[in-house]
Amino acid sequence: MSRKVTIIGAGNVGSTIAYTMAVTGLTSEIVMIDVNTAKALGETMDIRQGTPFCAPIKIYAGSYSDAAGSDVVIITSGIARRPGQTRIDLTQTNVNIIKSIAPEITRYAPDAVYVLVSNPVDILTYVFAKVSGLPENRVFGSGTLLDTARLRSRLAEYLSISQKNVHAYVLGEHGDSSFVPWSIASISNINLVDYRNGLNYKGVIHPDLDFDEIEKYIRTSGSKIIGRKGATFYAIAISVCHIIEVLLGSTNTVMAVSSMMHGEFGIDEVALSIPFIVGPGGIKGNVLPPLTDEEISKLQHSAGVLKDVISQITL
Repeated sequence: MSRKVTIIGAGNVGSTIAYTMAVTGLTSEIVMIDVNTAKALGETMDIRQGTPFCAPIKIYAGSYSDAAGSDVVIITSGIARRPGQTRIDLTQTNVNIIKSIAPEITRYAPDAVYVLVSNPVDILTYVFAKVSGLPENRVFGSGTLLDTARLRSRLAEYLSISQKNVHAYVLGEHGDSSFVPWSIASISNINLVDYRNGLNYKGVIHPDLDFDEIEKYIRTSGSKIIGRKGATFYAIAISVCHIIEVLLGSTNTVMAVSSMMHGEFGIDEVALSIPFIVGPGGIKGNVLPPLTDEEISKLQHSAGVLKDVISQITL
């Protein structure tokens, strides 16, 4: 069965997503589109020359028209913050890029599911949902999926346990107002705190859970990586490929991605991350976890932060 994915943006993130999909055999056809045509040609050529050792795949650089028939379109286009540039200025610049992309790509791939990865991802997801004219269930952002992966990775380190046994989320904005709803965090279906208190692991000393340190770790990981190597792209590429695997598969999965809110927890007219049900065709619904009053307030605060940004940009 043919499975076609288009990636808009051939920078570090877009090209690493393409490479990861090719190596893992997630899809049978990848199109890369970028205003820098030479960069897209170089990235696809480099990946293509290694594909004899992978599952059969067709990968090439193209234009918007080549996106026709895509099952999924991933948007990674955007610019990084420049010295002296305000967050609002950066947001408006990337909003303008998304607004220019939307009519061009949807003309040729009107039936695709669109995954926004560019930052600020929640704002750009909101904008694309508003300007594209597509059903909202076929537009969502990577949201706090990467933050959630960082959280689970950190908890696994604390508890010397497989990350697959860790069930916890980062919710809200993919940014400073995100938070961890600790009340619903668990290890193998056991409440996180109860698990730690009942842990009987001979020969290994486990540190006490430091919630503040863990949340700081999540929020500062990106900047630390950028400071050390210049950019972050491996973990987000793996996260996006997990989304693609679900979209092209046959089973629904609950994950923290950014989608439009319509009254959940008293929040609407903004896109942010809560546990959404994702499957073939896009967003199927959501799961409203039993958050505490304090956690609901944090989620509403995060929505307010995003709405404040939206009020200052031109759509």
